[in-house]
Amino acid sequence: MLWVQAISYAIGMWRRIERYLEDGRYEIDNNWVVNPIRPIAIGRMNYLFAGSHKAAQRAAMIYSLLATCKKNNVEASAWLTDVITKIQDQPINKIEGLLPEKWQK
Repeated sequence: MLWVQAISYAIGMWRRIERYLEDGRYEIDNNWVVNPIRPIAIGRMNYLFAGSHKAAQRAAMIYSLLATCKKNNVEASAWLTDVITKIQDQPINKIEGLLPEKWQK
């Protein structure tokens, strides 16, 4: 009975399958979209056990900063080490310079 469902599904998708075979730009799956957001989905489950709403918010902020490091090709551990040592002496009006996209070693 399962093979009937599989064939029915393939018939329903036939036009899309043809387009995929005709044009090499089409991807066979959507992993290129799913993979970048997978850590967020996993994190969402982990936030349930953060201890409190405030702790979950802080964890989300750290994840966002680390994702920004990755997006800007900044080594996260070097950035974090540098920012932690500098932040107490950084004037509040220049705090933006410590963000990953503006940070310079």
